[in-house]
Amino acid sequence: MLLEGKKGLVLNVTNKNSIGWAIADQANQQGATVGLGAQNERLLEGAQKLVADREGFDLFTIDFMFEEQFPLLRQQVEEKYGKLDFLVHSVGFAPKEALSNRFIETKLEDFQVAMQASAYSLVRLCKELEPVLNDDASVITLSYLGSTRAMKNYNVMGMCKAALEAAVRYLAIDLGERGIRINTVSPGPVNTISGRGVAGLSDMIKHVADVALLKRPYGQQEAAGAAMYYLSDLSKGVTGQIMFVDSGYSVVAM
Repeated sequence: MLLEGKKGLVLNVTNKNSIGWAIADQANQQGATVGLGAQNERLLEGAQKLVADREGFDLFTIDFMFEEQFPLLRQQVEEKYGKLDFLVHSVGFAPKEALSNRFIETKLEDFQVAMQASAYSLVRLCKELEPVLNDDASVITLSYLGSTRAMKNYNVMGMCKAALEAAVRYLAIDLGERGIRINTVSPGPVNTISGRGVAGLSDMIKHVADVALLKRPYGQQEAAGAAMYYLSDLSKGVTGQIMFVDSGYSVVAM
């Protein structure tokens, strides 16, 4: 029970295939009380089905595009939990046009939406919830190799993930003063709703399976396992880092 007695948030979850849900599920199994987030009331219905008949879950809603929802979330967390031991940022979004067109054609408004939702939301979330994070708490976010390598059809999300990873390093400076660590889990391509927004996802998954060093599948559960290390006290000496969960694909040259 790596997380026995701990309380934390996983924001946000879309359905049972979400990496965020896999993390929340494993955290709960490891003894944590988990606040599960959904973007809106419609998606909250799906989250409710995931935790039906399960103990140790509470539900929250937050849409990271609306400033007024951040202080509301903090208020709800303070009323329900008082303090938090961990925070999981599992958010990524870009308008469809910004992923389907050539990258050079990215519109400013699409870039701004993608960057706010996928990168700045982590900074804003940490600012709002810093006062309710316990000393030595853990924060994690999710990235992808497209942050540092050119991936066809990933386009503006590559920029967003690069910004997200930089944000983790700079947040590590601020949060580290209280022993709060922040790290990144970077899975390979996984069949999720957000992943399916990138054209050719199935071909990407097959390519990684063919080239990766570990000749076995990886996915949501493996990413969640890495998250358990970061969320637990096992990682107390680690901050500002990226852990790749892609069966070794990220180290292969050819």
